[in-house]
Amino acid sequence: MNKYLSLIKFSHTIFAMPFAFIGFFLATQNYEFEWITLLYVVLCMIFARSAAMAFNRYIDRDIDTANERTAKVREIPNGKIKAGSALNFVIINSLLFIGTTYFINTLCLALSPIALLVILGYSYTKRFTALCHLVLGLGLALAPIGAYLAVSGKFDIIPLLFSAAVLFWVSGFDIMYALQDEGFDKKQKLHSIPVLLGVKNALTLSNFLHFLSFITLTFAGTMGSFGKFYWIGFSIFSALLIYQHSLVKENDLSKINLAFFTTNGIASVIFGAFVIADLLSK
Repeated sequence: MNKYLSLIKFSHTIFAMPFAFIGFFLATQNYEFEWITLLYVVLCMIFARSAAMAFNRYIDRDIDTANERTAKVREIPNGKIKAGSALNFVIINSLLFIGTTYFINTLCLALSPIALLVILGYSYTKRFTALCHLVLGLGLALAPIGAYLAVSGKFDIIPLLFSAAVLFWVSGFDIMYALQDEGFDKKQKLHSIPVLLGVKNALTLSNFLHFLSFITLTFAGTMGSFGKFYWIGFSIFSALLIYQHSLVKENDLSKINLAFFTTNGIASVIFGAFVIADLLSK
């Protein structure tokens, strides 16, 4: 079991899960709270992300083997998990995801194949477009709106704003993470923003995307008439975005993991906690 948790980087669920909770509790402001629906949302998050990450590792197994940074640490190249087993894991989790949406509502069930197309399709995108980071962002951006739909069964502007914020936030930090593979990606003829624009311009674009996330969350907070807890969480989240950009320099990429994993994980949890506290205090 541990090797599969490592395969899918289960700890990274922390990036999108708080935003799924935001979408859920936002919907319960106008619709009935049900524990079973919350459980279904959590299960959908786990199954969808497990399928997406395992599929990425399966599709990229030859690339990961060729990459010195990943050859020894990823489970398929180092032999801990067979490629066929990883693919079976993807299929099982995809079916469990769709099956769980069946118990939520008709709209979620109807949209589940589209969600899978996005989150699984991401793994192919770096083979033909530098916009792969935005596709990853779109995949995680499904969390708040998906959780909202699980409760309400309809779309609304505020959860869509949270989804847009996630898209910009994730795309921005994924560009930063891709900086460490710029040279390798060029040799393998893979596409990324760092390959397309270079390190300096990639960092500038990452900054801009995080600025868009800041603006979108400002609109969400204002339009949603959130209170002081929201704005406290928003301020901490924004400060952590600024902090992570101070860690990564054009001539010093040594702190990318600290910026990518630690800072963003903390930012997501803190923001989610404060927003939910704000919603529950109304």
